[in-house]
Amino acid sequence: MASFFDEIAKNQVKSLVLMLLFGMLFALVIFAVVVLFGGGLFSFAFGLVLVAIYALLTYQYGSKVVLAVSKATEADPKQYPTLYSVVEGLALATQIKMPKVYIINDPNPNAFATGKHSAPCVAVTTGLLQMMNKQELQGVIAHEISHVADNDVQVMTIAIAFAGVIGLVAVLMRNMLIFGGNLGGGKRNESGAIILVLAFVVGLLAPFFALLIRLAVSRKREYMADANGARITRDPRSLANALKKLKAYSANPGAQSLRSANEVTAQMYFANPFTKKNMTGIFSTHPPIDDRIAILEKMY
Repeated sequence: MASFFDEIAKNQVKSLVLMLLFGMLFALVIFAVVVLFGGGLFSFAFGLVLVAIYALLTYQYGSKVVLAVSKATEADPKQYPTLYSVVEGLALATQIKMPKVYIINDPNPNAFATGKHSAPCVAVTTGLLQMMNKQELQGVIAHEISHVADNDVQVMTIAIAFAGVIGLVAVLMRNMLIFGGNLGGGKRNESGAIILVLAFVVGLLAPFFALLIRLAVSRKREYMADANGARITRDPRSLANALKKLKAYSANPGAQSLRSANEVTAQMYFANPFTKKNMTGIFSTHPPIDDRIAILEKMY
C-alpha cells in the first residue's frame, strides 16, 4: 500500500509542475503580446497581475462555471435518497467534507467531481442512476471522491481555464494581425516577418495546451482513482461491473454522447462522454475501459 500512496504523492508533484508550466506560458504569451503591440514593462506587469487575479477567481469560482456549462442542477435529497446516502457514506469513509450533489438530465451514464477540497461537488447523470445498482453506483462515486481527495479536480478546473484563455489570446493575436491592428506602430514594417512567425507560434499553442488539459488528469490518474475507489469500498467487482455496463452502452449503435460535454470538459468525467464515432484511440481523454476492468479484476 505504501507504493500506492507514493504514486499519489508523485501525481501531486506533477500537478504542481503542470500549474507552474501554465503560469510560465501565460507570462510568455503576455510578454509576446506586449512586444508585438508596443507595450512596455508596465504593460507586462499589469498583464501578470490580471493573470494572478484570473487564477484566483478560477480557483474560487471555477467549479460553478463547470457545473453551469454541464447544465447540472442541485439534487433534491428527498427525490434521490439513495444517491445522497452513497455520497454521504463515502465522504465519511474518505474524511472529506460532504459534497454537494448535482444531477445532469442526460441519458449518457456518467459522473464527475469538481470544486475545492473545502467545497466539493459530485454530479451524476440521470442515465447513470437508471443503469447502475447501488453497489455499482458506490463504485463510481468512490472513484469521483478519490479525485476530490487527491486534489485532481482543482488541477482540472484551473487547467481548463488557463488553456481557454491561451486559446482566446491566440485567436485575438491572429485576428489583429490579419485585419491590420496596431502592431507596435512604426516597428510593423521592420519586424513584419517576426510578428508573423510569433503570431503563428502563439496560434499553435492553443491546440497544444488543449491537449495538455486532457493530460492534466492523465490515464494513470484514472487508473489510480479506480484503485483508490475500489480500496475505499472494498468492492472492486462492483466498479468493474459498472465499467462493463458502460462498455456495453458505448457499443450500442444508439448510444448518445453527453450533450453538455465538450472537448475541454471531457476529461473530468468518469468515462469518455463521447460515443466512439466522436473520440477514440490515442485522442481519448480516458484509458481503455477493457484495461480498467482488467486491473480491477486482479484486485478481486
